[in-house]
Amino acid sequence: MQSIDTFCASEMPSPNFREVRRLGVNLNHWYAVARINEVTAQPIGVEVWHQAIVLFRDQSGKVHALEDRCPHRQVKLSHGKVVGDALECAYHGWCFDGSGDCVAVPYLANNQKLPNCQLRSYPVREQHGFVWLFPGEVQQAKVIQPLGLPEWDELNYITTVSIIECKAHYSFLLENLMDMYHGHLHQDYQAWANPVLQNIEESDDRVDAFYQAQSYYKIDKIWSISQLFIPALRQLHPEPLNVSYVYPHWVSTLGKDFKICCLVCPQHETATKAYLIHFTSLNAFHRLHKLPVLFRRWLKNRLFGSAQRILDGLVQQDVQMMEEEQQAYLNNPERRSYELNRTIPSVQRLIRKQAALGMQPPVSMPPDL
Repeated sequence: MQSIDTFCASEMPSPNFREVRRLGVNLNHWYAVARINEVTAQPIGVEVWHQAIVLFRDQSGKVHALEDRCPHRQVKLSHGKVVGDALECAYHGWCFDGSGDCVAVPYLANNQKLPNCQLRSYPVREQHGFVWLFPGEVQQAKVIQPLGLPEWDELNYITTVSIIECKAHYSFLLENLMDMYHGHLHQDYQAWANPVLQNIEESDDRVDAFYQAQSYYKIDKIWSISQLFIPALRQLHPEPLNVSYVYPHWVSTLGKDFKICCLVCPQHETATKAYLIHFTSLNAFHRLHKLPVLFRRWLKNRLFGSAQRILDGLVQQDVQMMEEEQQAYLNNPERRSYELNRTIPSVQRLIRKQAALGMQPPVSMPPDL
């Protein structure tokens, strides 16, 4: 654990911190690539660090993930359609099953064999509202688990989801999430004020930063939920604000009432998609817990998205800043930045460690966005 009593120039990130903006990712992790309800019999294309992938459900409802290309002419299979249990290419009608084998060609002659072209298939699983994909070594998928989101299914939490689509390297997003001093940006949208960084803990796969802050919300009475909609009811009170970069994702708790998770999916050097998930706890309402389960489930579903305006507002403001950071870096990658928050060097160290495990060297940057 690092004390935050003093800060001096020697503790600034080393000059090679600029390379972080070009580093790849460790693919041996589970990445959330879609909401469960987004994956239907109609195929959709996603991207995980330069890998174009198509998702689809077969007629039994099972989700499959394949390379998003037809080996015939290299067009996108996500432009095709599902026929039975196979994915049919829109161009010539070649069909591929969930394991990536070609199973049909419409114009195949009687004396011809099916082409021996195997597409890569990816491990996928449905868990806590999301489709998770493992883009790394298949054997590792059996021992590594996705980030747990038990609040998604628990009746005592109200959930809101906002999508982050940012034209910036994923390091900018993680630095933004770990730096609670940027609440200055959010004005009426922010849930906290006056953060003070207390301590940092680091390991090979996570960084935990512990802040003391003032929370605008206290969910202790049934009417407290109205604070989400009526700013005049909010009153500042002290709460611990803990943020964690649990590679490759992020988790935060503000007191006992709020938990926010960010499921990060880096697409390439200047594009990142993520799902920001806000959980509001109803654990303080003991009488609510005694009500019938069907009613509580109905209430949870009815209140889904209650914090949508606030969460979308936060995302919009953050994305603008991160894209400006990315463009500034592209315009002048050697320009020095001055950093005072010690969580940022910790984030960059973790990115380097995991990128090294993924054995992906820095790549050449595109000239612009």
